[in-house]
Amino acid sequence: MLFVLLAAGCGESKPADSPSGGETVASSPLPNPPTDDRPIILAFGDSLTAGSGLPAGSGYPEMLQKELDTRGYSYRVINAGVGGDTTGGGLARIRRAVDLKPEVVILELGGNDGLRGIPTDVMKSNLDEMIVAFKQSGAKVVLGGMTLPRNFGQDYIGQFEKVYPALASKHDVTLIPFFLEGAAGHTGLMLDDGIHPNQAGYREVTATVLKYVEPLLKK
Repeated sequence: MLFVLLAAGCGESKPADSPSGGETVASSPLPNPPTDDRPIILAFGDSLTAGSGLPAGSGYPEMLQKELDTRGYSYRVINAGVGGDTTGGGLARIRRAVDLKPEVVILELGGNDGLRGIPTDVMKSNLDEMIVAFKQSGAKVVLGGMTLPRNFGQDYIGQFEKVYPALASKHDVTLIPFFLEGAAGHTGLMLDDGIHPNQAGYREVTATVLKYVEPLLKK
């Protein structure tokens, strides 16, 4: 069951609605210029970022916002998660994301590529382009690693898992070795669909993300 959670967790779903105190940026046109001038942390990913299956404001980007506020950091977290998105889909909307001029980007994509059997060199190339685009815009990138069900075969899984550390090393970006650390495989931390984290699970995901993001922030 663990590996079903790891991969299927980023499957097809609609992006989360805009929560209070934040907003969702998906494939729609960019919002009007914000009056909030805090530097942006952009959560850019699939349904694991969108918070699919939960009430608005219950996903990790919204929890991260609350945690940063509590710790005295002045940042604005934007949820740019799109359910079912692949690295190709992320690349197609990269310009909108770059135009937001984020200071930090949490890049969580690739799981759906693996589920669809997309060649890992294609996935790697797409992620590479996104990392380059974000870095060239001045953003610090945090890359969220994933894995796949064991029935996808050891060769493919091995190639898939190597993509994330290879890109993190190549571009000198922060790597979260496993994005769902602390949540995947624990039924009490997952929704009834056995796919997405529930609110308690997202608290675990938020704690994991914060551990890697906080060293990049300024008070």
